[in-house]
Parts: sequence; C-alpha cells; structure tokens
Amino acid sequence: MTLQLTWPQILSWRLRRQFVSGSGGPDAVSVVRRLCGVQTQVASSAQLAVALRSATPGPGAVDRALWADRSLVKTWIMRGTLHLLPSDELAGCCAALATLRFWEKGSWQRGHGVTAAEIEAVIEAVPQALGERALTRDELVDAVVDVTGDAHLRQALTSGWGALLKPLSRLGELCYGPPRDGRVTFTAPRHWLPGWPPVLPPQEEAGVRLARAFLGAHGPATPEMFDKWLFGGIARKAVLRAWFRDLGPELTEVEADDGRRLLVLTEHLDDLAATRPSSETHLLPGFDQFILAAPRDLEPLIPAAVKAKVSRQAGWISPVVIHEGRVTGVWERKGGQIGLDLFAPVPEGALGRAVSRIESLLATVADEP
Repeated sequence: MTLQLTWPQILSWRLRRQFVSGSGGPDAVSVVRRLCGVQTQVASSAQLAVALRSATPGPGAVDRALWADRSLVKTWIMRGTLHLLPSDELAGCCAALATLRFWEKGSWQRGHGVTAAEIEAVIEAVPQALGERALTRDELVDAVVDVTGDAHLRQALTSGWGALLKPLSRLGELCYGPPRDGRVTFTAPRHWLPGWPPVLPPQEEAGVRLARAFLGAHGPATPEMFDKWLFGGIARKAVLRAWFRDLGPELTEVEADDGRRLLVLTEHLDDLAATRPSSETHLLPGFDQFILAAPRDLEPLIPAAVKAKVSRQAGWISPVVIHEGRVTGVWERKGGQIGLDLFAPVPEGALGRAVSRIESLLATVADEP
C-alpha cells in the first residue's frame, strides 16, 4: 500500500532536514552540504541562510570556509547561478551538470554574439590563462585575448553576468578566488581546492549521488522537481531517467494529499510518517533553499494568490515568513528595522520571537568582511 502523507507533514520534515527547525547544523560546511548548496547571488542572503541553520552561528564562518579553509567554494553551478558548495562536492556537481552543454547550442551562441569556434577557444584558453593564479575579470580577459589572439572576445567576456565564463565553471575549470582589494577574482579548482581529482567522476555516479542528496533535504519529490532545481527544467530526459533508475532500489513512492506521486529515500520513510505538522514560525532570507528547491506552483507552500510577491521578476526570491511550514508573508529590512507584509495570521508571540532571532543573526552577518 502506498504511504499517504500530508503536505504539512512533508514541509515540517523539510524544515527539520534543512536545519531550520531543531538543533541546527554543526558548522557552515555541514549546513551547505545538507542543503546541496546555497545560492549566493546576494552574499548576505547566503550568509544569513547558513547562520540561521547553524547551532552556533558566528561572524565570518562562511568567509573562513571559503578563503582560509577552502572547505567551501563559490562558483556558477545549479541553474547557472552563483552558489556555495562544499569543495569536495564540486567535481561531482560539474560531472552531472556537464551532461547538458548549453554553450554548444546555436541559439545560445547567437544570443551572446560568439561563434562555436570562439566559445571553444575560450574554453581552451581559460585554463592556460589562469595557470595557478587568481585573476580579476579584467586580468583574465586580457590573458584570454593574449592566448587566443582574438580581440573580439573582449566585449563578449566583459558583458552580462559572466555568461562566457559559466561553461568553464560547469566543466570544473574555473571558480571564484579570494577577493582582491574588493574585486572578484577567478582561479582554477585544480590548483585552489584541496583534493581536486585528476578527472571528473563518471556522470552516472555523480548524478545518482546528487539526486540522493537532493531527496535527503528537499524530498519527497519527483524527478521533474530535481531537474528544475538542478538544470532549470531542461535536463536531457534520458540522463535524468537513468539516474533515477539507478537510484530506484533506494526509493519508495508516496502520495501527497493533493494526489501528487513523490519519491522518497526508503531510509527516511518511517521518519516522514512519524513527522507532525510544524507549529513554528520562521523568517527565511531571500533566495532560501526552502523556497528555491520547491516548485513555484506548490500551493501548500506558496499560496497562488501571493506567488508574485515571493517569486518576483528577474528570478528574485523574496525573504519570507514561514508559519506551520507555509509562506504566510514576506519581509525586508528597512533602516535597520524588519518590515513585514503578512498574507495570513501569525501568532504574535511566535512572530516576535522569529523577528528577534533574525535581527540578531543580521547583526552577525553584518560583521562578515
């Protein structure tokens, strides 16, 4: 018989698995590992996401892991967006994501004003240009132009959000290096990260491992939900089917109360079944994984009437108020104060405690260099 679960149960379980409720993760790397990465398009939001999930949050934790310990890495990865990842998981993520080589499509090349030959030249030139150094974007562009002898690449490499560098990050040839005088630098993972493998792992192995980790934090879910989170919903279907086929012996199908058929790791089945709906209230930062890894049309999480306030234009995900596992409002910081826009009633005492907690964590994040 298929196990029946309610969405309040599932969302409560996700909150606990993602260290939002409960005792919290032991350190920044453990939090990022459990979440399968933390989007860091806005650095302060990523730092806050890690701090609120940490058992003992403290200033500078993310930066120490990135630039001193090198146990975290910053790079373009899931959906082509900037993320924090555990350094020892980057090679596997690159292997899985490299199954979709978007830069080889004529439409992508035309959209970025380059030819297939030019993008191939960039991919070959960047590792040579970087060597063992960390270079600013301007320095890297100069070095690539020197290596290729193609001055036309300068404009393409300096425009937009680093689009021509993103294939290099997906191939494991480029990541962020330590900031220099307030400027971003880029470096090669093979020289920057401890224990970088001589070759990327097989994509079959990497994809299964990534799907397993995703279900462990963001499940129960479907392969399509995983695809949306990882590739933006454009994975090669044969690849996706193969990964879930290979993971199949570890999976059990469950049914949510809205009729959706979802997959869960069998090892988590009893824990899920025993989970009670959450009665807690939390404030989560913008671009939080609790929202990002779930479908935008998941009404038990985001009511349809307020979706536009949560998932805004240009991919912006608002900071949210969560009550009983569901989005009940958005918030922002104005002039040092937390401003709330509530869509549904939230108990005053619980809301006040959640606001106080986020205010204290924001003070910690403000101390990050």
